[in-house]
Parts: sequence; C-alpha cells; structure tokens
Amino acid sequence: QVQLVESGGGLVQAGGSLRLSCAASGRSFSSNAMGWFRQAPGKEREFVTAISQSGGITYYADSVKGRFAISRDNAKNTVYLQMNSLKSEDTAVYYCAAKLSSIANFRIYSREVEYDYWGRGTQVTVSS
Repeated sequence: QVQLVESGGGLVQAGGSLRLSCAASGRSFSSNAMGWFRQAPGKEREFVTAISQSGGITYYADSVKGRFAISRDNAKNTVYLQMNSLKSEDTAVYYCAAKLSSIANFRIYSREVEYDYWGRGTQVTVSS
C-alpha cells in the first residue's frame, strides 16, 4: 500500500512559479515510477509529466515542456513538480501518482491506467 499526499498548490499570477511536492509513504519509494497529472474544470484528467525510479528519465507533455520540471528525492520519499512561467490554462487540480514495480527499471508511464496509487490532489489557480 502506498499513500501519496500532495502539497504546494495555491493562487499565483500568470508568469509566476509554484513548486508542488508529493510525499509518499508505505512501500519502498525508490521502486515506484512517479507521475503528475492534472484536471481542469470541465475537462478530463491529463498527463503532465513522469519520472523513472531513479530519476534519470523524465518525460513531459508538450503543453508544459520547457516550463515544468519533475524531480525526486528518494531519500525523502518525495517527488516534486517545479512550475514556472505559469499560464491561466495551467489552472487545475494536480495529482501525484505512483506506479509500483518489483524490478529495477528505467520505465516511465504517461497513461492513467498504468498507475497504481493516486493522491487526492492539490489545487493550482493561475490568475491572468
């Protein structure tokens, strides 16, 4: 069992920055590939970014590439999402997700169905 708790959301002006954190407890964090998704009002949840078990491989949705950065600290059981140059269209609830694996690998995952555990989300609102 893995518990994920997101934090760091809030209200920010367009062009500003926020750093989200996702603290994980339970099964060995370093065995989990991690991802961030978001859901805007009236829209389906969408992929934002993902990171491999060791942090060496990352992948971004085109909409956030060059503005967002995912990282992880396996010693702290935490994954981060640094969001810069925020736009009004980044307004959404941001969710952290974990994909468990019994073997070490470099895989990353961009589909919701591939993830095993989800946090409850943190609201990010960007005012224009």
